[in-house]
Amino acid sequence: MRRFKTPLSWLCSLLLLVATQSSLVSGQSAVRIEPAKGGLGWLTHPYQQRYVPPINLTNSSRLESLVRAGNLYLSAQDVIALALENNLDIEIQRYGPLLAKEVTRRTEGGQLLRQVSVPIAPGPSSVSLTGVSLNASGGGASTVGVGSSSVLTQVGPSIPNLDPQVSLFANFSHTTSVQTNTFVTGTTALIQSSRTYQAQISKANQWGTSAQLTFSSSHLKFNSRAFNLNPFSQGNLDLQISQNLLNGFGSSVLGRNIIVAKNQEKISDLDFKQQVITTVSAVLNLYWDLVSFNEEVKARKDELATAQQLYEDNKKQVQIGTLAPIEVTRAESQVYASQQDLLVAQTNLLQQETVLKNALSRNGVASPTLALVHIVPLDKVTIPEKEEIPPIEQLVPEALSKRVEIAENDINIASSKAQLRGIKNGLKPTLQVFAELTNNGLSGSPNYLGDGTVTLPYLTGGYGNVLGQIFRRNYPSYSAGLSLNIPLRNRAAQSDYVTTALQLRQSELGLQKAVNQVRVDVQNAVVGLRQARVRYDSSVKARILQRQTLEADQKKYTLGASTVFQVVTDQQALAAAQSAEQQALANYSHARVAFDQNMGRTLEVNNISISEALAGKVSRQSVLPANLPASPESDLPQPRQQ
Repeated sequence: MRRFKTPLSWLCSLLLLVATQSSLVSGQSAVRIEPAKGGLGWLTHPYQQRYVPPINLTNSSRLESLVRAGNLYLSAQDVIALALENNLDIEIQRYGPLLAKEVTRRTEGGQLLRQVSVPIAPGPSSVSLTGVSLNASGGGASTVGVGSSSVLTQVGPSIPNLDPQVSLFANFSHTTSVQTNTFVTGTTALIQSSRTYQAQISKANQWGTSAQLTFSSSHLKFNSRAFNLNPFSQGNLDLQISQNLLNGFGSSVLGRNIIVAKNQEKISDLDFKQQVITTVSAVLNLYWDLVSFNEEVKARKDELATAQQLYEDNKKQVQIGTLAPIEVTRAESQVYASQQDLLVAQTNLLQQETVLKNALSRNGVASPTLALVHIVPLDKVTIPEKEEIPPIEQLVPEALSKRVEIAENDINIASSKAQLRGIKNGLKPTLQVFAELTNNGLSGSPNYLGDGTVTLPYLTGGYGNVLGQIFRRNYPSYSAGLSLNIPLRNRAAQSDYVTTALQLRQSELGLQKAVNQVRVDVQNAVVGLRQARVRYDSSVKARILQRQTLEADQKKYTLGASTVFQVVTDQQALAAAQSAEQQALANYSHARVAFDQNMGRTLEVNNISISEALAGKVSRQSVLPANLPASPESDLPQPRQQ
């Protein structure tokens, strides 16, 4: 049996090597988990906490670089870059992939899955157009309870601990036993002094194999003549191996949690991508609404200027007696109405700035950089001359290939199938084969309490003789067997399998529902985009015609062929037409953003790199134009004093 000596030594070395291995989770995220540090290096790393850095509330330098003379100049690309670098919804979602990696690390050790998903925040919304908004949102949905640590219930064959285990045991004893018969021991009080040591290493794998290597040693001394060797040392090296053959056999069965955890890593990456798409779409809507609000302020300024001019002209005509005094009152009323419209436009603009600032900063409007600055948009909504939209039959396949929800449903179904394979294995009886190999050794000193004759010369010696006997396999022991356990009704396993299969069918139906919804989303997005384009074109024509009407009535009024009431009515109609045009333009920008989002093109259209978003640093530099426009707030007219 000496041929087992070399394989046994190789097995011992392999188990010791596996026991000292550790893995480090690293990623490209801006949040980095550092490995554990210890004075004894790799030996102590598995037993120390790894460093998790605190949250970062410092904005990127890009924000300050865009501020000039109390104004924050932003292009659409700058808004996207600032959102990727500073938005808290995206920052919260950056922890998702890290959490998923830690769950994978946990399952690779043979532990249960943990639920650590991070919900997608819907993103900020614009203010109302009717005046002061009390519910204007500058952030996403509440994320209370993010990263919850609840453990999922495990069904199916039990998963063993896949991390190697080392245990050490030592015992020292001194016992005195009263003897009722001195024939065996030769004494009425048998005194035993012993020292016992044991070292054990065990390891299980995903195939249902478990191995345990144990070295035991003891040193005993008695006050008795009955022992040929006294004191003596004995030891053994024991190897036990067991293998599941039915229930609990196979890497797809015992490694199913690892498969699900790795799938969850993919889902967390997709969740981060979805959060980037959602947040970017939201901040773009905020930006284009801000552009619309700026244009609204300019239109209301023109309305006020026209009303003011009419008021001054009427006062002059009343003074020279060519106009009734009541017309001055009517003109003055229009001035105050225009001032009110301008004030509402200003309020919308200022609130929209606050919402956008909060979305682009880690510490919101509390940032000293953003507290008092006004946002000046550098881009305008551009309308193509012709809206070229491919047929729905061409758009739907593209959307299905790019939409995050479809990919996530596919991965969830794959995870359900992996769990189902493992649970199906739980229907089988438990059949286990096992074997045990033990090498024994014994050595000691002759018992000089007797006559001093050495009767066992081969067993006489020190502790080296014990080790020599063990590794020479002088006293080997062997055993092997099998264990079969057959459940007669097996109702729990059958119920678990059917339950999981039904849940899988629900997931498959959920995938089809998601596919159907994508078709609906694409069709609605196309309809919305076309409708927004028609509405905008109509509003432009209405505004042009209304301006022509006002100019014609103003000429008639100058010639005395029209009335102040008609001119005031025309002014109000023109202001309404201008507001309708700006609203139609904002609606078009929303429809365009929604179309890109429903098609899964948001990242592609806006040149967004997921790796840069995950790192929280956009490589594109922000460059301001040479001639910067003035802030719309710098020249807003003040209310007229009486």
